[in-house]
Amino acid sequence: MLGLPKGSLEESTKNLFAKAGWKISTSSRSYKPSIDDPELDGRFVRAQEVSRYVEQGFFDCGLTGYDWVQENESDVVEVCDLIYSRASTLKSRWVLCVPEASPVQKPEDLAGKRVATEMVGTVKRYFESRNIPVKVEFSWGATEVKVPDLVDAIVDITETGSSLRANKLRIVDTLLETNTKLIANKDAWANPAKRKKIETIAMMLIGALEANNKVGLKMNLPKASLDQIISALPALRNPTISTLSNADWVALETIIDEKVVREIIPQLKSLGAEGIVEYPLNKVVY
Repeated sequence: MLGLPKGSLEESTKNLFAKAGWKISTSSRSYKPSIDDPELDGRFVRAQEVSRYVEQGFFDCGLTGYDWVQENESDVVEVCDLIYSRASTLKSRWVLCVPEASPVQKPEDLAGKRVATEMVGTVKRYFESRNIPVKVEFSWGATEVKVPDLVDAIVDITETGSSLRANKLRIVDTLLETNTKLIANKDAWANPAKRKKIETIAMMLIGALEANNKVGLKMNLPKASLDQIISALPALRNPTISTLSNADWVALETIIDEKVVREIIPQLKSLGAEGIVEYPLNKVVY
């Protein structure tokens, strides 16, 4: 039984599983997906709740943010990191923010003030660990607009900081870095059959993420140019070299970052490479 995040991560999670080899289908209002694997069943629930249901055993494993594992203080197995989101492959941060014009320069300056956040438990523990007395209140959303009229500061999540800048907010401190994780129930992890399935899911999801922004590249080249071309290639691993019917030529295949292709192909061509083919990748498993 697999717990999947409903909401902002839903589509990117379905796309990741599709690239990893599992088709997850849902209707617009359904929380019970169809998965093309008879060994898997699943439910879509809020990411904030996944770790609790995994800990309680309703889900054998699930995908949720590290932040919600911490917020719920869930006792689960953290199987692997899956750094992706609806918009990027960057880690997100929960940050303490105040208006740009606020006199607050450090967390201690908020003593006796009000802070709004969705991560109430984490924020309370943050200030308590620093012996800073603050009033922490739960925010149902649109947290950025609550300062300075309703509260003195907020703790909100950001990837790039663009939304904070647009709302004229300034970061005072970072409380937590977070990304999506595959987590498992401890009893399920102790079950050999379930653990094997969970590890398979982890391997394929990691492989799908590794393939993002990478491409395969293959070409034919004169043996005389082989050393020069190998030194020019920023290969992730040693390239594969194969012989051709013409003994003076070889075939080369490798994986590189997509962003360098536009610069490397002209260089390869100038060194005598021919028949250069770039192709997309679904998974890269090391």
